[in-house]
Amino acid sequence: MPRPPLVLTIAGSDSGGGAGIQADLKTMLALGAHGMSVITAVTAQNSVGVQGAWELPVEAVRAQYRSVVDDIGVQAVKTGMLASPGLVTAVAELLADVPAPVVVDPVSVSKHGDRLLADDALDAVRGRLLPLATVVTPNLDEVAELTGVTVEDETGMRRAAGRLLDFGPRWALVKGGHLPGQAVDLLTDGTQEHWLRAPRHDNRHTHGTGCTLASAIAVGLAEGRSVPDAVRQAKEYVTSAIAAGFALGAGIGPVDHGWRLRERPQELTARTTPSG
Repeated sequence: MPRPPLVLTIAGSDSGGGAGIQADLKTMLALGAHGMSVITAVTAQNSVGVQGAWELPVEAVRAQYRSVVDDIGVQAVKTGMLASPGLVTAVAELLADVPAPVVVDPVSVSKHGDRLLADDALDAVRGRLLPLATVVTPNLDEVAELTGVTVEDETGMRRAAGRLLDFGPRWALVKGGHLPGQAVDLLTDGTQEHWLRAPRHDNRHTHGTGCTLASAIAVGLAEGRSVPDAVRQAKEYVTSAIAAGFALGAGIGPVDHGWRLRERPQELTARTTPSG
C-alpha cells in the first residue's frame, strides 16, 4: 500500500475531543493522511467551556518535534494553540528549517470565549510565526487582535487580509463565518483573490471548526495541491462537517469529522440492495 501523506499538528489537547489535537488528527484520518502530533498544552475542556489549561515546557515541545521530524519526516505542518511567547518563539525556531508548507491557525480564544493565547504572545505570533506561514487562517476575532481591523463586511475582510500579509505569510485566509448571510472566506496572496462561499447551516454545534479547516488545508498541501485548491477542498469538507455537527454534553457540540464515513455505509447498502 502507498504511504499516506504525513501531516504534523502542533497544538493543544482538547479533552472533550471536539477541537485541538483531537480534531486535527480526526480530520487528517478522515482525509486520508497520517497525522502526527506535538502537544503544546493540556486543557480540561468540555462542551460548556475550558475549566483549566496547562502549558507544556518548551523542552517537551522541542523533544516531541525532533522525535517525529528527524525520524519520520513531514509533508505539511499545522500549528494551533501556542499559549505563550516562549512557545511561539520555540515553535518558530523549529519551523524555520522545515521545507514543508506551514498552516498557522492563530488560536487565541476558544469557541466558548475562554482565553487560550497570552496577550504578550501576539507580538511573537506577528513577528516570528506569521513570516513562516504558507497560509494563516484567522477568524474575525483573531484578525482584530492581530491587525487591529474590526471586520464588518467584505471590504473589511480585504483590508484585514492586506494587513495580515504585511506580517509575511504567503497567503491569508480571512474567515468570515461570524458575518451574517453566507459563510464567506477570503483567500489572497496580495495579487490573487479567491472568495469562497458556502451556505450557512442552522446548527449551533460548531466546536472545532477552525482547527478542522486548518488541518484539512494542511492535508491538501501535503498531497501537493496548490494553496487555492487545498483551501477549496478544506472548505467543502468543513462545511459538510458543520452540517453534520451533533449535540454533546450540555453546551456546544463538535462538528462531525467523520461525516463521510457515516455516509459510506448507506452508499454500500444502496449498492448491494437488490432492486425490484
